[in-house]
Amino acid sequence: TNDERPMFVVCHSSFVWIFSVSKNTIEHERRGSADIVEPRFVVIGRVLKAHGVHGEMRVAVHTDVPERFSWLETVYLGETDPEPVAVESVRFHQNFALLKLAGIDDRDAADELRGEWLQVPLDDAILLEEGEYFLYQLIRLTVVTDEGETLGELVELLETGANLVFIVRGDKGDILLPDTKEVIQDIDFDNGRMTVHLLPGLVKEKVKSKK
Repeated sequence: TNDERPMFVVCHSSFVWIFSVSKNTIEHERRGSADIVEPRFVVIGRVLKAHGVHGEMRVAVHTDVPERFSWLETVYLGETDPEPVAVESVRFHQNFALLKLAGIDDRDAADELRGEWLQVPLDDAILLEEGEYFLYQLIRLTVVTDEGETLGELVELLETGANLVFIVRGDKGDILLPDTKEVIQDIDFDNGRMTVHLLPGLVKEKVKSKK
């Protein structure tokens, strides 16, 4: 994929988190098209912790083109109503970006931003190629099995250290479906549907919990 694939695979991070893509969108894409309302911003990273004593921050990169950090002049900080902050410097270490923002000049100031989302306006996202789409566009798709059973609606995305997981909500409760070729058979945006193949055990626990 290019920049921008919902969380997301995605870029795999070393921690587990749940993210409501209806609020924000991770800068990743997959193939298809969609017609839901676009967000104003896309997430390209998240502050993990301070790095050193001069205000640098270690950032988990949520974009398939990490080098996009190198040409950032401004990044928007925060999950809701993000505020623009000038980027002073960026360098890379292992799979992380080491980011220095204007006004963040010591370790304590950087540590206060731990957990904050780093975003860019949707207009500044990496352009999608024909047939690609943002992962937030998967939200609200109806999920059906390859045997014709309706499981519910895709409501959230869960990123783990292994792969992206789709959270489907329906009559059987919340079902967690891994984003693997074996499970995800087809995505049909024209009809608002995702077709999946259920592996043994994927819904067994939820079925038992309703008895």
